[in-house]
Formats: sequence, C-alpha cells, structure tokens
Amino acid sequence: MLGKDGLAWLPAAVLGANDGILSTSSLVLGVAAAHTDQCNVLVAGIAELVAGAMSMAAGECVFVHSQADTEQVELAHSHSSPIALRFVARFQTNDHEPG
Repeated sequence: MLGKDGLAWLPAAVLGANDGILSTSSLVLGVAAAHTDQCNVLVAGIAELVAGAMSMAAGECVFVHSQADTEQVELAHSHSSPIALRFVARFQTNDHEPG
C-alpha cells in the first residue's frame, strides 16, 4: 500500500485533464461551427492546448512558491529566534530585500 500522500496527486490530475479536455473540445467545436476550414480548427486547437498547458504550469509554480514561503514563515514562528523573528517581520512588512 502507498503512503498517506501516495495518491495525493490523483485528484488534481483528474480535474486538470477534465478541464483541458472540455476547454479544448469546446473551443474546437466553436471554431468548427463558424464554418472555417480544417486548418483554422487545427491551429485553434493547438493554440488552446499550448495556452492551457502554460497557464497550468504558471499556476502550479505560483502555488509551490507560496507554499514554500508559508512553510518558512511557520518554521520561523516555531523557533522564535532573533533571526527568525527578523525574517517574519520582513515578510509582514512586504519588504523582501536582503537586510
């Protein structure tokens, strides 16, 4: 049996695949319904796939970085050292310059 988080990625993968399939097929059907030629339908479908993939990647990158920042702040709070408190104060004032 897999560990506690062994299949944690599965719901996100299913929802992401569902979103990608629905949005791409909807766009392709809409372009095809406009009575354009096959080349335009193909180009629109490929463009949507690329844009969707880039959007999902950007969203995941932002999520991972914000999660890492949150964990660092929580760790700093738990240790309560002077350096950690200065780190937390810097994040609370939105001053991210090294100091």
